[in-house]
Amino acid sequence: MAQIEQKITTNLWFDTEAEQAAEHYTGIFEDSRITQVLRYGEAGPGTPGTVMTVQFELAGQQFVGINGGPEFTFTEAISLEVRCESQDEVDRLWQQLGEGGEPGPCGWLKDKYGLSWQIVPTRLYELITDPDPAKAARVTKAMLAMGKLDIAALEAAAAG
Repeated sequence: MAQIEQKITTNLWFDTEAEQAAEHYTGIFEDSRITQVLRYGEAGPGTPGTVMTVQFELAGQQFVGINGGPEFTFTEAISLEVRCESQDEVDRLWQQLGEGGEPGPCGWLKDKYGLSWQIVPTRLYELITDPDPAKAARVTKAMLAMGKLDIAALEAAAAG
């Protein structure tokens, strides 16, 4: 039985697709794996033999997916932020996580399970924290007009 090692772990509530979601996510991120699948027993509350929870790691971060039924769904009130080192990484993650989902503004998207992600180049943080407030404002304005974030366009905005 795999034990959760970190003090605080994100639990993600799915209707019935926790295992499929975990397989999808672990196929996208390096250093990722499913560590345990726990099934409902005769005591329920789910159908015996069906997946109750899935423990998995994404880039070393531990999560639990639970098949809890349709009572709760994801909203943008919580999102998973992924910091990217290159435009290629932004493009790949935007495409893979967004497939079957919905693109949003400012680097946000919903995946096919309804979970919100922020795909953010680390360069954005460097640019919006520039000591020159005019430069930071131009970058922020450019970011607010984007869906998928574009590092070259953010740098061009910073340059004026």
